[in-house]
This record gives sequence, structure tokens and C-alpha cells, in this order.
Amino acid sequence: MTNEQDATASDGPLTGLRIIELGHFIAAPFCTRVLADLGADVIKVEPPVRGDPVRTWGTIPEGETVSVWWSVHGRNKRSVTVDLKKPEGIALVKRMIADADAVVENFKPGQLAKWGLGPDEIQAANPEAVLVQISGYGQTGPYHKRAAFGIIGEAVGGIRHLTGYPPEVSDLPPVRTGVSFGDSVAGLYGAIGLLAAMFEKQAGRGKPGRRVDVALTESVLSLLEGCLPEYGYFGAVRQPQGSTIKTTAPSNAYPSSDGRWFLIGGNSDALFARLCGVMNRPDMLEDPRFIGNVARVKNIEALDAEIAAWTSTLTLEDLEKAVAEADIPSSRIYDTADIAADPQYLERGMVHKVNDPRLGEVLHPGVVPRFEGADSNVSEGGVRWAGPAVGAHTDDVLGKDLGLSADEIAHLKKEGVI
Repeated sequence: MTNEQDATASDGPLTGLRIIELGHFIAAPFCTRVLADLGADVIKVEPPVRGDPVRTWGTIPEGETVSVWWSVHGRNKRSVTVDLKKPEGIALVKRMIADADAVVENFKPGQLAKWGLGPDEIQAANPEAVLVQISGYGQTGPYHKRAAFGIIGEAVGGIRHLTGYPPEVSDLPPVRTGVSFGDSVAGLYGAIGLLAAMFEKQAGRGKPGRRVDVALTESVLSLLEGCLPEYGYFGAVRQPQGSTIKTTAPSNAYPSSDGRWFLIGGNSDALFARLCGVMNRPDMLEDPRFIGNVARVKNIEALDAEIAAWTSTLTLEDLEKAVAEADIPSSRIYDTADIAADPQYLERGMVHKVNDPRLGEVLHPGVVPRFEGADSNVSEGGVRWAGPAVGAHTDDVLGKDLGLSADEIAHLKKEGVI
């Protein structure tokens, strides 16, 4: 277990990198959490009293005002409360930026500039600071001022169109993933962009006022593999395919006798032959409908029906054992309980216990990627502390980092600036 008291010092690969987060909700905070997990010193600027609105997202324990999710979403960051609508607050943030390597924000384009903290002001405060801006449509273009959340990025980026079933199977709308997929992908691109800009700077090719412009829509679009070239070349629009895929077979989810779903990817001739052996169906190897991938894809409904008829006779555990012994790519569809008990995740520290001063013992996902070798503890967890209380580090940052006196800090609190 880790906690703030015994693990505040970072020795991760990004130790020494200081980032100011002017983020709310998901995309920018996810970006900085990834970087904080790897050792960066992230100072999260939040509104006084209430903090980031995302603190109340998800299930809130009885007697608490902040969700369990915040324990992970805000981990490894220092929380400082500043009212960005007050000139004194903007002045404080500029002083923080002066000693930082980068700033990450995800306000609607132009919002920070209205408060006096736009790109020009940030560059004036620190010409060397990298500015990462994450927004729905980017900082330019005819849509750039439109409001957008992750689900909008998923819709405009094209992935939402694909996360459903063909119309002949269901007329329900395409489903969402159940997590903020679009925001998280944009956050990852923000982290990549920030590190690329830092490398450029280290290599002596950095440019003053370097800005990294990340759009939710474009981040999702970048994941669509061959969809755009297929449309440009063939005029073909890729359609929802449900649980299967129309280019190779068998590759689908099949029911077990105890009501779970089991994925099988037996889509090469060798794998299909081994699957037929596990099923005790050598006749299927001689069936012309199933000889070769082209034939299997053409007859995918019949093939899936044969496999489902077999899987339906076995429990999930029996299926796992039988198919795994044949070395065929396969797996149950994990829910969170499966993840928490999985020996692979546990051994690699991808599910581990963290001591949250507010909640007690909480399960956190581990740090990705792992770093092996050097003197880094990232592969052992990398969680130095759980998501802190609103403003938990305000006095520390303003006093130790900025050099404000106790009387000055008290005055700012009295005036509602912090």
C-alpha cells in the first residue's frame, strides 16, 4: 500500500518536470495524471471551496461529498485553490507558471484569455513554458468555439458510429463505452505532445511559446485505422459490425452455459483446426463452407452458430481451460470484479491497494507504462498519494514555492482569492 505520508518523493522518469494544470472534468486532468504517475510535479489549480466539478462524478460514499473515482483521477497531484476570475488569482497563477515547464488546460477556446491568462499572457509569464490546449474541435477552424465533451468527440471522430450492431440486428442507437473514452484519448495525445515539445526543447530546437493543440474529435479520428483511406479509395463507409468482424473468422463472443460471454479468435487456418479439435468436430475441417478464411467469412453466421452451440454446453471456466490448452487466443469478457482478481494484473501491480486518507483502502489501477531497470519505483505502483482534498497544497505551494508569507496567504484567503 502507498500513501501521501511515506511516498511524496518521486523518483519516476519525469521527476523534475513541473506542470501547471488549469483543467477541469476529464481530458486535461487525465493528461496530467498520466504525467504525474510517471513522476512529474503537477500543480492542479482549482476553484476555491468546490474544486473541480468532476470530484462529484461517480458514486459518492455515504457521509462524503467527493466520489471514490477522485481518489484515482486526482492522484499524485498537488491541489491549489485559486479564483481565476479575480485579478489577484491570475497574478498568482502567473507566478506559478514562471517556475513551470508546461501548462495544460482544457477550457473552451478563448475562455482563459478572457480572464487574462491566454497564450500571450502565459508566454509573457514564462517564454519557455510549453502550453498544451485540449478542446473539443481544436483552437482553430469553423467549429472551434463549439461546446463539446468526450461523447461529442466520439461522435464527430467516427467511433460512435461503429460501436453498435448492423441495422438488421438492432435498431437501437450505437452504445457508448461506459467511460469517457474520447476525453482520455485526447488526454493521452496531450501528454505525448507535451513530451515531444520538451524533447524538442532539450534538443535545442525548441521555440518560445510552443503550443500543443489537441482536439477531442481529431484524437478519436486518429484511431479509425483504415476507415478514411477505404472511403477515399473505394467510397466505402465502414459500418457497425456488432461483436464480430467481417474480414476474418471465427472471431466473436460466444455464450457459455452459465450466462457469460467468451471471446474466441480462431481466425487462421491453424487456429481454426485446433478449435475444431477442441470442439471434437473434425468434420468442420472438411466442410467446404469453412475451408479457408474467405469461405469462413462468407459463411460466418453458420460458423458462429456451430461454435455457439458447443460453447453453450460448457461453463465459462471449462471453456477457458479447454481453449487455452489449445493455445487459441481467447478470453472471458472481463468485468471489474474479474480485473480485480486477475493474477496477471495483480503480479504486475496493475491492480493494487492505496491508502486514501479520506476513504481508507482503495483499489487503484497501476501506472502505464511500466519502467524496468533504473532506480525507479514506477513499475511498483507509482502512486505517491491519492486524490487530495480541495486546496490541500495551497499553503505549501504559495509559501514554499512562491515565497508568500503567512500574513499574505491569510489575506488572500480572507479576500476569497484562494
